[in-house]
Amino acid sequence: MAKLELRTLIEKYELVKQRFEELESTIDNLLEQIPGVQQMLAITGIGKDTVAGFFSEVGDLSYYSHPKQIIKLAGLSLRENTSGNHKGQTRITKRGRKTLRALLFRVAMPLVAKNSAFRALHHYFTTRSDNPLKKMQSLIAICNKLIRILFTIGTKQCDFSEERMLQDIPHLAELPKAA
Repeated sequence: MAKLELRTLIEKYELVKQRFEELESTIDNLLEQIPGVQQMLAITGIGKDTVAGFFSEVGDLSYYSHPKQIIKLAGLSLRENTSGNHKGQTRITKRGRKTLRALLFRVAMPLVAKNSAFRALHHYFTTRSDNPLKKMQSLIAICNKLIRILFTIGTKQCDFSEERMLQDIPHLAELPKAA
């Protein structure tokens, strides 16, 4: 009886493995049809699963006129808890797609670890003299930046440029020119 049960479990494992391979090839075929995906995959730290998850949650980017709409869809827009004279903390709304928000956050951590531009941006956010962010706040800001980058690449089919991304930061924009 134990041999029969083991054989059945192995057959189930092989079937599930085959279905995953079929699903992987289907995802690859669908990703090839979406414009801008190859430029998104060229970013260090972003893979096929990330791009596929982003498009499965967001859908066609032509439905959006501005990346702030996707930020709001993900529930990453900021909201301040105030009442009368009381000024509360500013937090993300968390109104939106939980899976999109989780996907972006899970991508932000490896991006900070592997991509030098996102690492520099995270370092700037956490160490700037005017309004330094906590590490978690910095990762949320990086998620928002990633949405804006993916939206621009998806709509304009342009390549990702670390130098252009870092131009927003005053002291980081000056460093590459001086070197």
